[in-house]
Amino acid sequence: MRATKVRASGTVILVLAALLGSAYALGRSLVPEQPQRSNGVTASRNQQHYAEQPPATDFPAPATVSPSRSAEPQQAGGDGDGPDGSWITTGTSRVALTFDDGPDPQYTPQVLALLNEYGVKATFCVVGQNAQEHPDLIQAIVAEGHTVCNHSWSHDVDLGSRSPDTIRADLLRTSDAIRAAVPNARIAYFRQPGGNWTHPVVSVAEELGMTPLHWAVDPTDWQLPGPQKIITTVLTETRPGSIVLMHDAGGDRSGTVAALHYLLPALLDRFQLEALPTGTT
Repeated sequence: MRATKVRASGTVILVLAALLGSAYALGRSLVPEQPQRSNGVTASRNQQHYAEQPPATDFPAPATVSPSRSAEPQQAGGDGDGPDGSWITTGTSRVALTFDDGPDPQYTPQVLALLNEYGVKATFCVVGQNAQEHPDLIQAIVAEGHTVCNHSWSHDVDLGSRSPDTIRADLLRTSDAIRAAVPNARIAYFRQPGGNWTHPVVSVAEELGMTPLHWAVDPTDWQLPGPQKIITTVLTETRPGSIVLMHDAGGDRSGTVAALHYLLPALLDRFQLEALPTGTT
């Protein structure tokens, strides 16, 4: 009798699992495909910056991963501690989330909505071409209290190897595109595409009043590792004062958006999050 009951219970579980699986598959089939939009930015020939994002599934719960707190934040006063004097920390115990390569009409609004939901201010490193094409998104970024950072005109990873005059023209063109959308925008930071810093690009950025902005935590979301990898890397590597690199443009960023649903509450449990200040450099 006991064996019969066990077999019957097992049959019921298998039937329920099959029904749930069928319902999930049906639900997925009813969701329309999201159109892929080009943001006009040229990727490095050695980077998968604009490839397809893996499905946003199998997330770990935020509480399952604890960040390391072993290192004290480095001070970022004056010259930074990153490549060629760029900044890799905030200089305080606060953590700064940064988003590169936008604005993008599909993913930037999703990122902005999540940041607003959790009351988090961040820093957006925008590409000049995209700022020119989507001035409304630049206006939304600034209106919602986030910081704007210059990320070059066309995401030129080799910009640092070009002449100072070429670098200067590129950065000025990008800042002009940002200010065409928001005339009084304070652009206090420059981030070199690919992190390929050189002394000339740092010097020109500082000459134009912009602090060279690098990062301390890189979940390589541009390589499209999927949300779980993004979540795990950020939660395990973020320390007080970290500058965290993510992307809101450059391809399918659904994995990054999905990861933020878990990252924002998890990070807020551990740190204060801030937009990098624009009042001082």
